Amino acid sequence: MARRLGRRKRPSREKHMLREQNKIEEGVFDNKTMMLLSKFFSKGIIERLLHIIARGKEADLYIANAGSSRELKGVKYVVVKFFRVETTSFLKMADYVVGDTRFDRTKIIKGNIISTWCRKEMGNLKIANAAGIFAPRPYMSNGSILAMQFLGNSEGVPAPQLRFVKLEEPEKMLDTIIEQMRALYKSKLVHADLSEYNILYHNRRPYFIDLGQAVVTKHPNARIFMERDVENILSYFSKRYGVKRDYEKTFAKIIG
Repeated sequence: MARRLGRRKRPSREKHMLREQNKIEEGVFDNKTMMLLSKFFSKGIIERLLHIIARGKEADLYIANAGSSRELKGVKYVVVKFFRVETTSFLKMADYVVGDTRFDRTKIIKGNIISTWCRKEMGNLKIANAAGIFAPRPYMSNGSILAMQFLGNSEGVPAPQLRFVKLEEPEKMLDTIIEQMRALYKSKLVHADLSEYNILYHNRRPYFIDLGQAVVTKHPNARIFMERDVENILSYFSKRYGVKRDYEKTFAKIIG
């Protein structure tokens, strides 16, 4: 009986701990978000939330000190992604969820599209990592929050987007990206929003990020999304570096 009572009290203690750790949380997160975040502390995923490192249209990314979980042994930082419910485009997200056989379309409504999207990104990252694709390692998701591998240096400086890097060997990088796209497709996934904005340059490798919109290859729009991804990447390398590749041959190589 005492054990059950202790478990019921745990959320309040964790909530208090979050509020006391740093003023950054005060006034930034609502009570629901605070309760969701408390699980990341109790599971040993994060020890302390530090500061924001990126702000997007639908989510904010924070850097945090890694917690004591065995999974994070030797890890210094963790990225915590907070999806913003109030600014999220339901219709835009629904296009990438409806048609994905992993999710029940009858349950995809405005109220739970964010949690579905968050779980979807978590699952897609697991698939990518299992296939040896360069992508952040996922640690945990809960509601509208996702914790994953921090890509950057030991001082907490995030790796830059590909668009901010001047590549010494652009042809070699393009080849690597195409091979990564091919490996992802073999794993039955299409990124569906790949560009120089959603690739980080880390340890001289291209890391695919923002896999929340990635769809299974059986999705009715998978081919259209793949065509757009290929066009985006080839167009970028052509304009930035003058590296030309045949679109049809590249597309065939990826899906072949």
